[in-house]
Amino acid sequence: MATANTLDTPVAKVQIDGLVVLKIIKHCEEEGGSTSIGSGELVQGVLLGLVQDDTLEITNCFPFPKHTDEEDFDDVQYQMEMMRNLRHVNIDHLHVGWYQSTQYGQFLNKALLDSQFNYQHSIEESVVLIYDPLKTSKSTLSIKAYRLTQQAMEAYKDYEFTPEGLRKSGLSYENMFEEIPIVIRNSYLVNALVCEIEELSPPTGDNSLSLSTGNMLEKNLELLMDYVDDLSQETNKYINYQRNVGKVQMAKQQYVYKRQQENTARTQRGEEPLPDEDTTKMFKMPTMPLRLDSLLLAGQMKNFCTEINRFASQSFGKLFMADALKVKEEDS
Repeated sequence: MATANTLDTPVAKVQIDGLVVLKIIKHCEEEGGSTSIGSGELVQGVLLGLVQDDTLEITNCFPFPKHTDEEDFDDVQYQMEMMRNLRHVNIDHLHVGWYQSTQYGQFLNKALLDSQFNYQHSIEESVVLIYDPLKTSKSTLSIKAYRLTQQAMEAYKDYEFTPEGLRKSGLSYENMFEEIPIVIRNSYLVNALVCEIEELSPPTGDNSLSLSTGNMLEKNLELLMDYVDDLSQETNKYINYQRNVGKVQMAKQQYVYKRQQENTARTQRGEEPLPDEDTTKMFKMPTMPLRLDSLLLAGQMKNFCTEINRFASQSFGKLFMADALKVKEEDS
């Protein structure tokens, strides 16, 4: 059975309070460790809010505490207790999703897919916020909202990730996740305070032509090459499967042909033919590898290519602008 879409209007926009963004950033900085060198741990938390028409408003959040696998910790009980306490102090307590940090945009994996499917299956308007502290430290705020598409929900519910299942559902790496636009909302008092702070302490220095994105561009290229190697290995697994299937089918056909020739000879000698045997038990087909890993790898490679294109466009634009200014300065 396919998962039916029960929302009256699909979520078209995510509105996040500025305080929620600050809480997520603080949690990632405190619990994530040394993110400046890319060795920080992933952190997760719960998003709270409500749905208004086609807008998902995220008004609060709380983190998952860090604990080891040996500790006796119940995540579900912790979430229920936190939401119960928030309800007692008259704060929005409706569960609308979760957030997770990432390193260099590496977030597409089975764990995230499984978690988001469970969230959307129980709370259909759920989203996952992906925050990247490394990209934020190098450029602008990097926080994105994602949801599983209807094709991905149907395929994951039946776990149909075979080539035939993917062809039937129309699922590909391009339409597995959908990105929801994000709008950060602040109160009028906060906006007024920001304007006053900007007047009292205007930004100094001119970093408009800074090429600080060079390290990010290099790291994305390295990761892209690693993922290309991983995708090549997954492709080789499927090629080996097809080769083994061909060998089994050929051996099966040879056995059937040999048995037919033998029965023909026995009939000519007036002997009874040999009984038919179940060839499916004699020649077992190899297990077909699922294409889920290939989909996730291809989707992650698409994200890397998008980031490389963005960083390269910025870097080339800055280089051309700086070159033009230099030439103009020399002429004058």
